[in-house]
Amino acid sequence: MESFFDSAGVWIRYRTVGSGEPVVLVHGFTGRLEGWFDSGLAHALAERYRVIAFDCRGHGRSDKPHDPALYGPEMGEDIIRLLDHLELPRAHVIGYSMGAHILARLLVTHPERLLSATLGGAPGRLGWTDEEDEARVGVEADELEAGRLSALISRLEAGLSEHEITLRSRAILMGQDRLALAASRRANRAQVVTEAELRAVRVPTLGVVGSADPYRVGFDRLKDWMPQVRIVVIAGANHATAERHPAFRQAVLEFLSSVPTNDEPTT
Repeated sequence: MESFFDSAGVWIRYRTVGSGEPVVLVHGFTGRLEGWFDSGLAHALAERYRVIAFDCRGHGRSDKPHDPALYGPEMGEDIIRLLDHLELPRAHVIGYSMGAHILARLLVTHPERLLSATLGGAPGRLGWTDEEDEARVGVEADELEAGRLSALISRLEAGLSEHEITLRSRAILMGQDRLALAASRRANRAQVVTEAELRAVRVPTLGVVGSADPYRVGFDRLKDWMPQVRIVVIAGANHATAERHPAFRQAVLEFLSSVPTNDEPTT
């Protein structure tokens, strides 16, 4: 069933399927909730869990504000408000790429609402520098406002020709609100998590990343900061392919089945 709810003035679309413990799915940048169903993960989870997928603000059929102040931490608060709307005290949350960055911040702001966390394709925004990170976000946001996605594609999918990058950029941005996407990018700094914050996390956490993903090295850093995190590396997969890989689904299902359930929140 498809529904909408008001998240502090921003309408968010969501869909639920299945029954059991709740699992919230948070898609990547330029994605939408249908991607979880297309990959088969939502249906596989629905055999045992109550699956809740939603369009992040700025994406899909959710509202698309153009003010960067309405992104950043607000994207994580949408998950908390969705749980409140559904009267769910806690849930397992699975995020991929942008969704993983959102979830990593949620690990340190609302750990009591998480039964578990799965960080797919990104370990969270682990630190920030003006020289590298702020400059990169500025370039990618400027490109988005101009209707291109070349810099981001080049960064995450090595080996593509200029022609392939151009075609990928056009296909991904078709039907998208480029100003909303740019605003989302400009708010990335507000999602940064620190070493001290992550070292305090006790929520059961899984990390899944492709061996050819440039974010792969970031998961080593995450492991240093959170020794308890379980890391699964999918051989041969890159940032674009790991999410749909059968090994991703298997890792998620095995991890969730191993998470103990109780009535006490994890802090």
